[in-house]
This record gives sequence, structure tokens and C-alpha cells, in this order.
Amino acid sequence: MVSKKITKKTAIKAKPQKTKIVCLSHKEDADGISSAALIHQVFGSDTILVDYPGQMKALEQIANDEKLKTLFICDLGLSKKNQDGFVKILSELVKRRVSITYIDHHDIDSKIFKQLIKIGVKMIHDTNECTSVLTYNKFKTKLQENAAFIAVCAAITDYMEDQPISSKLLQIFDRQFALINATVLTYNIVGHQKDVDYLLYLVEELSESKYMHEIPNTFEFAQIQVGKLAKIIVKVKKEMKLMKNLGYMELSDSGASGAVNFVLGFSGKDVGVAYKERIEHGIYAVSVRGSKNCKPHLGKIVNTLATDLGGSGGGHAKACGAVIPKPKIKTFLKEFNKKLN
Repeated sequence: MVSKKITKKTAIKAKPQKTKIVCLSHKEDADGISSAALIHQVFGSDTILVDYPGQMKALEQIANDEKLKTLFICDLGLSKKNQDGFVKILSELVKRRVSITYIDHHDIDSKIFKQLIKIGVKMIHDTNECTSVLTYNKFKTKLQENAAFIAVCAAITDYMEDQPISSKLLQIFDRQFALINATVLTYNIVGHQKDVDYLLYLVEELSESKYMHEIPNTFEFAQIQVGKLAKIIVKVKKEMKLMKNLGYMELSDSGASGAVNFVLGFSGKDVGVAYKERIEHGIYAVSVRGSKNCKPHLGKIVNTLATDLGGSGGGHAKACGAVIPKPKIKTFLKEFNKKLN
């Protein structure tokens, strides 16, 4: 069994200060974790990590902190279900003279974008680069030398390393060295989703510009995750189901994001869907991936469809996710399959 060796640095909190700086970031992938690490490196911010179901609740709790003076929100896209509430909370914070910077690369409603600009939110948004690269590019003069590597690893795991800024950063490093670090980082993040203390520990270690081999036991844990994925391959081949335009599968003993690429590959379809029940929330967490030949913008379709079914969702053209109420999952699959026509 691999020991985590978490130090007292686990809880990431800034040094005592008169004003409070908070970074709210996505906890489910390297882009969110790396973005939080870069912000922490520059500003010494407190870090709060959330998934999409917990996004608005966390934002409401942050907004209730009277000491809050600076807020960074990273890698947390908006859906039709939460975007109006998001604007409302940020508007109230701006009235309290809280400085807000929203850094993201997901598709956003143009009306919401304009509203955020109008109320005074600093928008760093570009769908062509991952959030970590946008964060690095904005604050690079204040970041340590190895910060570029942290951003590159996030770009790789978001399949965006061939974008304009990312590709230039990747040229600085040996490609294979970057690939193995990005992969180990991802497996450690995915494998510790229920251990927020460990994820905060990763943010702290990355903020100190450490490579993955310098963080205890990360390679050993990644090896365990690889073994689990190998078993998922066998299970996907046996249990995956097909519709006209997509392949899909329900998971019970692993995360949907870890299996969805296998569903896409083995199905022979241009779209793969994997979903797992979150019993405590009464919902299904859904991951969607599209092949290079997939022409519809999956994030936009999922955003609208999930909202219509009482859930939420969205993301990129070929990689997105959703939260769907448990009774509506079959309806989601059927309607999604129709819309892919």
C-alpha cells in the first residue's frame, strides 16, 4: 500500500493578512489543480477545490466571508442552469469592492460574458488554450521558472498542447518528460477525488515548482491506477452498449472520466459516453468524448440538454461533462443520440 506522506502543508492557507485572497478552482483534472498552484505561487492565496455539483455552493460560502478582498475563479465553466446565479453572486461581491478575476477556457454565453465585464469582473478567457496556460501567460513575469512546465502538463492532459501558446511552451521541454509528468499528475488527481486534503497537498507541492518525481509516491500511485485502468478495458469491451450515434456505459467501481475514452475507442462511434451514479447527490456524473471526426459541438449540446432535464453540463467541442438527475439518465442518452444527427 502506498503511503501518501502528507505533511502539515496539506491545508493551503496564506500567511496571516488583513485581506483575504481566495482561489476557487476545479478539482477533477490537472488544469484546475495546476491553475490553483500557479495562483497560489503568485498571490499566496487560500485554495478551495470543487467539482461542478459543488461549484455554486462553494461560491456562496466564499461570498459570505466578510474578509474576502480578492477572488480568482479558475477552470470552472458555466451552464445555463447556474450562469445567472453566478453573475448575481459576483455582482454582489463587486459592490463590496472585492476584486474578481475569472480565468477559463470553456464555451460561455456571449450575454453572460458581457454581463461579467459590465459588472467589473476581470475576464481572462480563450477557448483556444487551457486555463493553466492562460493563467501562466497572464502572470508569467511574477511566476517561477518552472511554472511553464506546470502549465504544459495541464495543456497535455486537456489535449490542448498543440495550441499557439501551449505548443511554444512545450518546445522548451523534452516531450516525453512532459508527457510522463502530465500522466502521473492526472492519475494522482483522478485517484484522489475523495481526498481533498491530498489534492490541496498537490497544489502546494506544484506551487513550489516541483516535478512529479520530487513529490513522494506519485509514480507508485500512478502505477496502481494503470492497473485499475487495464481492468476497465476488459469491462468496457464486455458491457459497453451502442446507439446509432454513440457508445455508452455505466460505471460502478471507477470514475466515468477514466473509462470514457475506452468507450469512444471500442465503440467505433464518433461519440463515447460514460456515467457513474453519485448516490449522495441522487445524480449521475456523465463524461462525454468525441473523436476527431465528430463535427457537432458536444459541450453546447450537453449544456442545453442537461439543463432541459433538470441537470447541468457543458464544456468543449469534443470533451465535456454533465450532471443528470438519476431518473433522467436514459432520457439523456436517447435525446443526446438524436441531437447528434
